[in-house]
Order: sequence, then structure tokens, then C-alpha cells
Amino acid sequence: MTDSQFDHQAIRSQFPALQQQLGDNPLCYLDTAATSQKPQCVIDAMNHYYRLDNANVHRAAHQLAARATLQYEQVRAQVQGFINAASTQQVIFTHGTTESINMVAHGLTDLFKAGDVILVDSAAHHANIVPWQALAQRTGAKVIPIPLDANGCLNLSAYDALLTQVPKLVALSHVTNAMGTINPVKAMVAKANNVGAMTLIDGAQAVAHLNVDVQAIDCDYYVFSGHKMYGPTGVGILYGKLDALEKLTPMLTGGEMIKTVSFEGTSYTELPNRLEAGTPAISAVIGLGAAITFLSELPQALIHQHEQQLIGYLQQQLSQLSDISVYGVTPNNDNIGAVAFNLADEHHQDVGILLDQQGVAIRGGHHCAMPLMQSLQIKGCCRASIGIYSNQQDVDRFIHALTEVKSILL
Repeated sequence: MTDSQFDHQAIRSQFPALQQQLGDNPLCYLDTAATSQKPQCVIDAMNHYYRLDNANVHRAAHQLAARATLQYEQVRAQVQGFINAASTQQVIFTHGTTESINMVAHGLTDLFKAGDVILVDSAAHHANIVPWQALAQRTGAKVIPIPLDANGCLNLSAYDALLTQVPKLVALSHVTNAMGTINPVKAMVAKANNVGAMTLIDGAQAVAHLNVDVQAIDCDYYVFSGHKMYGPTGVGILYGKLDALEKLTPMLTGGEMIKTVSFEGTSYTELPNRLEAGTPAISAVIGLGAAITFLSELPQALIHQHEQQLIGYLQQQLSQLSDISVYGVTPNNDNIGAVAFNLADEHHQDVGILLDQQGVAIRGGHHCAMPLMQSLQIKGCCRASIGIYSNQQDVDRFIHALTEVKSILL
């Protein structure tokens, strides 16, 4: 398949940030796993809200508030369709994946006791590790990591063995942020369900690349962020089965989420408002809706094929360079979105800085996945990650720039 089969350049041209120069070089953006660039339609939707519809939602009788509320709730329905939730009541707006996971970890506190087991993906982002550690500290529960194999992937045999401990909750990544490894979450959730465990899936790295069906996965909670899927920062989603969401004690209390308040006591309103205290990030929610519209109008099968071929090409080109170590490539080669690597024993930050001087933006560090880095016996690594706007020219420029970096450092 070539880019011209679905006019890839027309897609790329909708992202104004990609048209800029960095010094003498055009921007080559390979840091989408950290945050995606935004299409013009997302920028326009947020601008339109602030210019013409700026009002708080759900609260006033005037027309601006009615327009803002309509747009806000329409996005909830969009998200429902985007992830195939059964009801809009199951879609909770948050400020991002991190807040979503913390809301669940905080909200389940009263259901945990000393000795309860929480199984956590060892390759997970810190946001899907630390909240469970905090829950364990509050309750006396214990967090047990699911071991990784030699490729940095979850050891499924070890997972099966850990399930015999009858965990109370299992927390997994759908796609790992550091290496783009796709985990078999549907099968893993089914096994967790068989032992009565609750399940939470971090989908932050998945929603921009895969068709997510939360009913098919059958997890209790699924969380993700808008800024990883071509939407704005400051907005995320907590999806939950209705009974799972009803279990949560609200982390935030205040306006909008109450039914009655008196000094004798307070009662909370129904879902989803019960978990959305205070003024939400209205413009960001509207921007998220524009991003979903943008994605839904693209040829999904061709986009997925393009991204898979581009990741394969990136892996292939890196493997042809000497002194390069590539991490986390699975036997089935089904990684998506990102490739992790190091140049000999050179510090990842040095590599990233020298690439930036040639207009190439990648990420260097532990990628908020320090347990994974420890498992790989490295302190950190470089990560090149792609989006729907990325093309072969980006990869070729990156490889050329990395070759220049090699000549400087080695």
C-alpha cells in the first residue's frame, strides 16, 4: 500500500504544527506516544466554543449554556460509540488517564482489606502502578507485579499462576507506552473474570491505533486520554460497567454531582454526574469530540495497515544499523505505535538532543516505566513513535539523522 491510496498527504496537511521549521530543518515529529499533534478541526472546535458558546454546562437557562451543554453531552455520546459502551452513563469525563485510574483506586478503597491481592502489569506506566500502591498502603492490600519475559512482554504462564491467588483486581496496559507492545487483554480479562477479579485497562496508547470495543474486552474499567488521540490535553475518559462505577466513592465532591445538600447530610446524584464534580474542561471535551469525528471519517483499515507497515519499516531500518539495540519486538512483530532502542552505551538524552538539532523529535528516558527498564536491565532508552500523519519520509529522515549521531558519538 502507498500513501496515495488514501491521500495520506491530505491527512498530514491538516496538522499545522507539522508544517513548521526547526532552525534549518523541517520538523520530523516522532513523539506521538507522548502526545499527538492536533488537526485544525480540533483547534477550530475549541476556538469556536470560546468565541461564541463560552458558558458553563448543565447550570444556566440561557442560550449559550444550552449550546455548550448540548455540545458537551454530544461528545459523551460520541465516546460511547467510539469504544462501544452500552450507555452514556458509563462514560465519565476526567482530566486524563492518570486521574481516571486514581478515581478508581480511590473509589474502591472501602472494598479492600489487608491481604487482598492486586496484580499489576510490570510494563505499565507509573500511572497504572502508583495509585494501586497507594491503595495498598491505605488498606493493607498487596501489589504483585505480573512478570515479563525476555522480550519485555507479559509472561502469560506466570499470570495464570498468579491468578490462583484470587486477586481482587487486575490492572493491565492495552498497549505499553514504552515499546508499543499489544497485550492480549481480552483473554487476560476473561481469566481474571473467572476468578472474580475486577479489571482495569489503561488504553491511553491503544485508542489512537486500535478499534477498542469495551464490551468485547469485558473489563470493569477502561481509561484513556484525549491528547494521545489527536485531541487536546486536559481531558480523559473513565469507562466502567454500571455496577463497577456504582462501587466508586467519589474522589471529588462539590457542585454538579449532588442531589441534595444540607448541614444534616448530602446525597449524590446519578451517573455520570456523580463522578464529575465541579466545572469540567468544557473546551477540551469539545475538542475531544472533534478528534473523534476526525478519526471516524478516516479509512480505518487503511490507516491501521499504513501504521503497521510504517512500524515494520522503522524496525527494519533500525535493525540494519550497527550498535543499535531494539527492545520489546514481539515474536509476532505486532507492536504498534512505538519502537524503543538505544545507541550502544550512549545516554538516551544525548541521542535525543543531537537528533533534535537535526529537527527530529523523539523521546528519551524511562518513559514512566521504571520497572520495565529494570527488567530490561537498562536505565532508560530512546523511543520513536508514530501517528496517522507519519510517513516513510519521517522514518528515512530519522534514520539519516541517527546515522549522523552515530558518527558524532561513536
